Amino acid sequence: MNWHTSGQFAPLMLVVNGPEKYKLVETLCQAAEMLTVGWPIDDGEEYLIAIRACRNAIHGEIPAEDARAALIRAADEAGIRVITVH
Repeated sequence: MNWHTSGQFAPLMLVVNGPEKYKLVETLCQAAEMLTVGWPIDDGEEYLIAIRACRNAIHGEIPAEDARAALIRAADEAGIRVITVH
């Protein structure tokens, strides 16, 4: 799977603090970047699961949709609202 394209990753919007309040996540690359750059917590259980899920999806070991679901759970854990985009 090409992790720089949306392919099997359904887009979602994260509502975060800061100057760019809305962050569109359309690819595995963007999901991994969101988790590793400026995520508000870095020791939550769902956060760690999401990091592993993104890595596994990038390597083709799990479906991209599983990584997306893990990102949503990590966002919930961190108090970040998620808006699904179609």
